[in-house]
Amino acid sequence: MAYEKIWAKEPDKLNKDELRKLEKDGLEILQDIERYAKEGFESIPKEDWSLFKWAGLYLQRPKEDGYFMMRVNIPSGVITNEQAEVIAGIGRDYGRDVIDITTRQAIQYHWLQIEHMPDIFKRLESVGLSSVGACGDIPRTIVGNPLAGIDANELLDTREIVEDVYWYFQRNPEFSNLPRKFKMSISANIHNAGHDRINCVAFTPAVKKMDGEEVVGFHVKVGGGLSAKPYLAEELDVFVRPERVKEVAVAITTIYRDYGYREKRHRARLKFLVADWGVDRFKEKLLEYTGELPSKGTCKLEKWNGGYFYGVHPQKQDGLSYVGFNVPVGRMNSAEWFELARIAKAYGNGEIRTCNSQNIIIPNVANEKVEELLAEPLFERIKLEPKHFIGYSVSCTGIEYCNLALVETKERMRRVAEYLDEHISVDVPVRIHMIGCPNACGQRQIADIGLQGVKMKTKDKQMVEAFEFYVGGTLETEHAQFNHKLKGKVEAEELAPALTSLLRYFEENKEPNELFFDFYQRVGHDALQNALDEILGVAS
Repeated sequence: MAYEKIWAKEPDKLNKDELRKLEKDGLEILQDIERYAKEGFESIPKEDWSLFKWAGLYLQRPKEDGYFMMRVNIPSGVITNEQAEVIAGIGRDYGRDVIDITTRQAIQYHWLQIEHMPDIFKRLESVGLSSVGACGDIPRTIVGNPLAGIDANELLDTREIVEDVYWYFQRNPEFSNLPRKFKMSISANIHNAGHDRINCVAFTPAVKKMDGEEVVGFHVKVGGGLSAKPYLAEELDVFVRPERVKEVAVAITTIYRDYGYREKRHRARLKFLVADWGVDRFKEKLLEYTGELPSKGTCKLEKWNGGYFYGVHPQKQDGLSYVGFNVPVGRMNSAEWFELARIAKAYGNGEIRTCNSQNIIIPNVANEKVEELLAEPLFERIKLEPKHFIGYSVSCTGIEYCNLALVETKERMRRVAEYLDEHISVDVPVRIHMIGCPNACGQRQIADIGLQGVKMKTKDKQMVEAFEFYVGGTLETEHAQFNHKLKGKVEAEELAPALTSLLRYFEENKEPNELFFDFYQRVGHDALQNALDEILGVAS
C-alpha cells in the first residue's frame, strides 16, 4: 500500500499525529478502556488522550478535569425505540441530562467519566449502537435521508445500503488509520437530504437508461469538506447501481488511505487530494479498484430542503404520516428523550429519526392518531411549526465544552434566535448557523447567514468574544456555493441587535416570498456590506 511505503521509507515526511499512530493504532484504545476505567483518569497517559477519538470520545474543556464528550453514530438518523430508551438513560445516568443532536445526525453527550465507559459501551452495544469511529482518523457515521423507507421523494430505500456500508467500516483495522476524518453521505432523497457537496464522498439519486430499461442508482461526488478551507464536492463521471455502493465506497476510502496526504495535518483531508488530482484522474484511479463503471446518467436531485421536515406529511405507506419537529439548537434533556420514546411507541412504531438540521421526526404515525400526538405537552417546546429564526438556527457545541472553540455558541444562538423572532417578522425562514471556531461543526458555510466566533480587541484593548458575518450560502443543486465574508466584527453582546438591523434591511428590501439567498443574488454582496457598515458605524 502506498501509505505503508511512506511510513517505511520517508518517516521524516509524516506529521507528529501520523508518527503517534505508527506507535499505536487508534482502535487499540478500545482494549485499554476497561483497565483505565478501573484505575481512574489519572492512570491514562497524556499521549493516549487523542486516541480516545477512535472510541468516539473527546476530552472536554478543560481536559485535565477528565470529563469526556461522546458522539454516538446514528446512520441515516434512524433510531429504534430500544435505542431511544438507552440514549435517554445514558444522558440521565452519566451525562448530566445533556443530549445534543449533531449536524451529522449523531447523538452527543457531555460530562462522561472514564469509570462510566464500560457500562456505557455495554448499553450501546446491547441495542446495536456504537460510538466507535464517531471521531478520529477513520470513516465517520454515514449521514443520509432521515425519511429512508417512508419517503415519497426517494428513488429507493437506502437503509440496507447504509447499514451494510456502515458496519463494514465499523472497527475495521484496514481503515482505522486514514490521513484525517472521512465523511460519507448516502441518500436517494431528491431534496438532497444528505448535503452532498460538503462530504468527502456522497452518493446521490440518479437514473440511467441501460439495456432499454431505466435503472435507479447513484451518482458520486468526492472531495467536499468545510473547516478553514472549504471545498464543494465534485461529481465523478460514473453511475453506481445500488448493489455496488459498498464496493465503490470501499474503493474511494482505500484511495484516500493510500494516497491521501500525511505530511501536514491541515492538508490531509480528501478534498485536497481531489483538488490536486482533479476528477478525471480520481475516476481513473477508482476504476483500477472497481473495474468498469457506467458513465453518469440523469441526476434526480431537485430543490434542496436544507434538512428541514417540519409539519405533518403523508408517507408512501397508505394511512401513515411522519411528523417533523424543531429541537431548538439540537439540545434536549434525558426526560424529554424518555418522553419522546414513549410518544413514538404510543403513536407510531417506536422509531425516531434525527436530521442534520439538529431536529427530529416521528415516523409511521397512523393518520387518525396525529391530532392526539400533537396535543402531547412535549411539543410545547419542541414545536411542529417553529418561528422563522429559532426553527432555522444551528449551532456547534462552543466554548462550553469544546477545547477548540473561541466563543460560547449553543445557548447564545438560542437566545439570539428568540430575540430575532420577537423583533423581526419575515415571510420566509432565514437559516442562521453559528460556530465557535474555523472547524465549522455547525456548518456555517452553507447558511444564509453564518456567524463565526472570533476574539476581538476593544478600544480599551480588552479581548472580547465577537463574531464575523458570512452571507449567501446554499447547497441548491444548480447554485451551490459557500457563503461570503462581510468585513467587520460584531461584539458578542451586540450580536442580537446587529443581526436585527441586518435582517430588517432584508425585510424592508426583499420581494414577497423572496428567500435570503435569492435576495443576496439579486442585490449583491456590496449591498449587504454597506448595510453592515452602516450598522457598525463604518465611514463610507
